[in-house]
Amino acid sequence: MIHEDEVQFYRENGYLLVRNVFTPSEVQAMRDAVDAILQRAASAQKDKSHTWQGSYLPPEVLKKLVVKGFHDVHYHDAVFTRALTHENMVAVLTRLIGPNVQLHHSKMLVKPPEKGAAFPLHQDYPYFPHTLGTMLAASVHLDDADEENGCLGVVPASHRNGPLEHVGTYYLDPEKYPLSLAVSCPASAGDVLFFTALTVHGSGINRSQRIRRNVLFQYRDPEDKPLKDVHVNWGQGLMVAGENPTFREYHPDYSLKAD
Repeated sequence: MIHEDEVQFYRENGYLLVRNVFTPSEVQAMRDAVDAILQRAASAQKDKSHTWQGSYLPPEVLKKLVVKGFHDVHYHDAVFTRALTHENMVAVLTRLIGPNVQLHHSKMLVKPPEKGAAFPLHQDYPYFPHTLGTMLAASVHLDDADEENGCLGVVPASHRNGPLEHVGTYYLDPEKYPLSLAVSCPASAGDVLFFTALTVHGSGINRSQRIRRNVLFQYRDPEDKPLKDVHVNWGQGLMVAGENPTFREYHPDYSLKAD
């Protein structure tokens, strides 16, 4: 699926855009699943709109912006289980991570037309720090994405700087790291942007009349142990490629309650 020079580009720059990982029919199946999840959430009165708060945008702009996001989408629809273990995904992941690849979590992000929220520059590392640095994100594009509808942007080679200090863990100081620092990564539906947990990235506002839907899968080497038990869920640890050479039990702190 990818060549050695692309692997080297990923190592040097901290990201790699791979074209045509999914076919149009596979993309459409995931779009339909995203729409169905949103409909079920609304029917269950669990629909929520989010936006990152902070000083990276003026308050009068922030209050107008929303993004729809749900974690662990592979628990909601099997189409995402097939996607995250897709042979084209595995072909890339085993080159970037190694022969053993484990799922950490999944989520979907939907930027509605004209008011899709921006994501300030940040690293994923503060959210789920790990020891060996194999953690990566795979952002699956379900719609064509460009600067007008808030495509992802990265700061090349920023992963080489290691963990950076974040504002309240959530994002980088916008005065030092404005969104303008990022190199935009326009992509077509079916393309996947891979980037490390240390790669500085973010995205602008969806100012277009087009929706922007992405599904994000986070992967790691199973021997890359977390420094903190965060983002732990009852299905974490699904093996996507190879084997788990170690054994680790997860004991998430949760209790059952009736809604």
